[in-house]
Amino acid sequence: MVLLNFSHPFTAEQLQQLEELTQKRIDRVIEIDAQIDPQQPIVPQVAAMVGRAGLTPQEWQTLPIVINPPSLNFSAVTLLAELHGRCGYFPAVVRLRPVPGSVPPRFEVAEIVNLQAVREEARKGRW
Repeated sequence: MVLLNFSHPFTAEQLQQLEELTQKRIDRVIEIDAQIDPQQPIVPQVAAMVGRAGLTPQEWQTLPIVINPPSLNFSAVTLLAELHGRCGYFPAVVRLRPVPGSVPPRFEVAEIVNLQAVREEARKGRW
């Protein structure tokens, strides 16, 4: 599995948690700078951000990919639209949560959200 990380680096412990939740080995972690210029249009910036992953069109459509999205909400939602276009589906995303009482603050993998399954379930409410 490939982890596309648009946020803070993952620790070894977080990677292990991710593997345990997905029951898949992480073959590659691609760290992608998600900084944007708020004075410029966001769509071309996010498209360039995704391009920095260095994946081919075939890889976008065939590799098992999980995403750690950027924290900035506008970047994250634009990223999901861009990824849907490249992959042909909504990718799964990692949700991190703070470890209660940790000093300094630490985060753990809370869950993997299968966005494509969320979409398919939500479509049932259209009828």
